[in-house]
Amino acid sequence: MYQRLPAEDRWFSDPQTGQRIHQLTTHPSINHHPFFLSPAWDDAMRHIVIVSDRTGKNQLYLLQTADGTLIRISDVEEVDEWTVHPSRDGRYVYYHGDALGLRTDCATGQSEILITEEEATRLCGESVTFPLGKTTALSHDDRFWAIRARSASRWYALVLDTQTQKWKMEYEAEEVSHMQFCPDTPDYLFCAGPLTDRVWVLDRRTGQARRVFQRDAAHKQWITHETWIPGTLELSLVDWPHGILAVHCETGKIRRIADFNAWHAISNEQGTMMAADTNFPDVGIRLLDSRNESLRFETLCYPRASCRGDHWNGPFPYDHGGGGKSYSPQYTHPHPRFSPDGKYVIYTSDYTGYAQVYVIAIEERSVLL
Repeated sequence: MYQRLPAEDRWFSDPQTGQRIHQLTTHPSINHHPFFLSPAWDDAMRHIVIVSDRTGKNQLYLLQTADGTLIRISDVEEVDEWTVHPSRDGRYVYYHGDALGLRTDCATGQSEILITEEEATRLCGESVTFPLGKTTALSHDDRFWAIRARSASRWYALVLDTQTQKWKMEYEAEEVSHMQFCPDTPDYLFCAGPLTDRVWVLDRRTGQARRVFQRDAAHKQWITHETWIPGTLELSLVDWPHGILAVHCETGKIRRIADFNAWHAISNEQGTMMAADTNFPDVGIRLLDSRNESLRFETLCYPRASCRGDHWNGPFPYDHGGGGKSYSPQYTHPHPRFSPDGKYVIYTSDYTGYAQVYVIAIEERSVLL
């Protein structure tokens, strides 16, 4: 599938900050960028990957940054929307669809099956399926693609070497989610564990995983939405709703870098700034400097997204298996993500009644210097 659609963007001003915002999609359907753990742009910033259900099912589109036109590139029955991970060289988009591991060529729209559930079953030694959502991971050099597989009792991390086209089962655990390769070395792969014990890093050189942070269970500490901080070997941890911590994946050293209700927090690729949306209450997308512990921040804009998920408005709900019944569609969450050059933030908001994709430029602010 390679279908070109006209640009549908518009500009407006944030009514609270006066900031100019570029709305990239306006179609009356659900449109969003990839999950905030995955880049939206290629490194050259020639296009932005967008997932849209405007045909009735989730499909992949490339928004051309030169003129705003959209190109549909997927032709599966339906893309698993939160597994999408574009390659940084702009050549491919990797994702799950129709119970397959796939990649689609951005230039031609041709799709290639990389793995089936039957092949994954042989790698794992027991019957597995590809669970919906919760991301796949592509290393910073586009060399390795990691996906999840699940059996009746275990979770697995399967890794493809994109040069040799060989798969390997590299990790099995009680749970695996939110996988992310360290941006500084593909030897480290973050694999979130159970909600009560999330912060695990797999050392791919040894095949051993280690817990790098243990929550304070007695005080019902809620650790979530872990992301790497480039250039530091640190993971940022949302200490919901009390702020953001950083932990070094080798030494275990912990520091605090924010004390507001950061929800989805992500660093730019330069490791100099973080963006975080907020909830309960929603006080906008905030910028902060991840390099120090000044705890200062600046408000970038107010997405006005509905931010669904009532379970976030209270204490840690998962000690006894709770928290799973709340209506919490991911496309209602802003999920800020920086552009590769660090000059823009992309986010999703459904304030118009439909989820749409927005981009806002970052200006240097003295509070962050």
